Amino acid sequence: MPLKLRQQKFAGLQTIVAQSGTSPTIPVVLCHGYGASGEDLVSLAEPICDWLEESASHFQFVFPAAPLSPPELATYGGRAWWAINMTKLLSASQTGTFSELHEVEPPGIAEATQQLSNCVNEVLAATGNVKAFALGGFSQGAMVTMNTALRSSIRAPELLVQFSGTLLCRPKWQAELAAGKLAKTFVLQSHGRIDTVLPFSSAEALRDMLASENVSHQFIAFDGPHTIPMEAMMQLAVKLKSLATSHQ
Repeated sequence: MPLKLRQQKFAGLQTIVAQSGTSPTIPVVLCHGYGASGEDLVSLAEPICDWLEESASHFQFVFPAAPLSPPELATYGGRAWWAINMTKLLSASQTGTFSELHEVEPPGIAEATQQLSNCVNEVLAATGNVKAFALGGFSQGAMVTMNTALRSSIRAPELLVQFSGTLLCRPKWQAELAAGKLAKTFVLQSHGRIDTVLPFSSAEALRDMLASENVSHQFIAFDGPHTIPMEAMMQLAVKLKSLATSHQ
């Protein structure tokens, strides 16, 4: 069944919705990274649906565009969930001081989290007969979805996807994990060993924090840069197919 695309607004965020069936029961909300357009991850839907085979009709993929369009990104359609000083971030990565950022709550992440949680709640309400749902993203999109899953009013997703994300807000995240916020969530995480934007060691720190709180989790390490490898996409399809099977 061919994949159909449409544009739709949820809670003020422009999204692209992709689905093959007429009555999906499992929304999958995937958020792009800093500086990308709202269409950046849309191309993932087709190969994932191919791998899902007959299960694809159960899913609706929703790709929100981040709310901000900073001047330095606007000329090419780039967007952001919150403002980032890329010079400072890359310097921290290159000088080995990035771990200091693990403890920090970035200015603007709270507002982005509220907007995304409103978007997710509207997606769930519009879907109707929701059996389960997945939330996640790439890079800054991974960070905002982790913060949303842990620190907003949305129900915990059955699957939380962290492609090339990192650890932030450690005290707040750790407290929510200790309280069991992701007790029924499986976290799929991937990160490149030669990532020069967000250090591999910081991804390991996030992985270790999840493990310390007994969160069900898979960590895919790969020999590559700041990207999403084929292995991670295939594992996402595997986990989604499992959701469809267990929530029929």
